[in-house]
Amino acid sequence: MEIIKTHIADLTILKPSVFEDNRGYFFETYNQELLKKNGLNYNFIQDNESKSDYGVIRGLHYQLAPYAQTKLVRVVKGKVIDVAVDLRKGSPTFGEWHAIELSDENKLQFLIPRGFAHGYSVISENAIFAYKCDNFYNKESERGIKYNDTILNINWQITEKDAIISAKDKVLLSFKNTEMNFIY
Repeated sequence: MEIIKTHIADLTILKPSVFEDNRGYFFETYNQELLKKNGLNYNFIQDNESKSDYGVIRGLHYQLAPYAQTKLVRVVKGKVIDVAVDLRKGSPTFGEWHAIELSDENKLQFLIPRGFAHGYSVISENAIFAYKCDNFYNKESERGIKYNDTILNINWQITEKDAIISAKDKVLLSFKNTEMNFIY
């Protein structure tokens, strides 16, 4: 597995070694020891999966500390644009975001540590999205940033008319008005 650093500290892409032959393919989706050897020491305690159709934008979500979550995300089927936004006050990249295409073809994974907002858009007919978390869901600490925030100006690769947004995500606050308590 190749560990790829992004321009934002601690935000990491994992590129698995895929072994293919006439029967199909095999690859390791998670190896705790390998991650530890690369300074990525997380204790994942919960796995989640969602299915969404083209145009769905989920996010940008996070939980306040001490209930924040590190997420290791990947696409089992389909294709998404996955986005992480740095919310760590004092970080040289505070307010910056990184987007990556995750798909069943490229098999990339995105490691999003605590202190980041996370979201994704589905750019294939549908997508099955899977992720590990290192902390449990805590409704009281849940926060989010509106997907079309003008300060962040994220390109979800979905037109506004095709965007499918949950009622909960439609009322999220702007980047400058949302509560965050992360320190770099």
